[in-house]
Amino acid sequence: MEPQQAKVTPRSHRVRSWMNRGVPTIRGDAPIAAAAELIRARHARHLPVVDPRGRLIGIVTDRDLRHMVFDPTLRRDAGWPTMLNRTPVAEIMTRAVLTVPANTDLDTAARLMHERRIGALPVVEGDRLVGILT
Repeated sequence: MEPQQAKVTPRSHRVRSWMNRGVPTIRGDAPIAAAAELIRARHARHLPVVDPRGRLIGIVTDRDLRHMVFDPTLRRDAGWPTMLNRTPVAEIMTRAVLTVPANTDLDTAARLMHERRIGALPVVEGDRLVGILT
């Protein structure tokens, strides 16, 4: 009797095989205007926020930026562009970011994204961002 080989199915895929690498990031102390420009230039919807050591500390999305731009409590006067250039990303980012390690099963990651209703899942090794699953 010959030994049988396990069949590789989509269920056995790991996040590392499907994640986007080389993800643009921004520091928490960068101005909101810089985040908006990076999201626009890279046609991105999610921008991981890192500290000076490259550790993931949050995420800012195109939705976060839209909410800020259309917030009815903010004044839209001549100082608006200055405010966007002076306000740090850390003030509008989401801090409690759900992450997964690169060896996570793809089905598990997809289920998390669906259940939590999130469009991106940062992938980390230790405390370092290594990719993003969208």
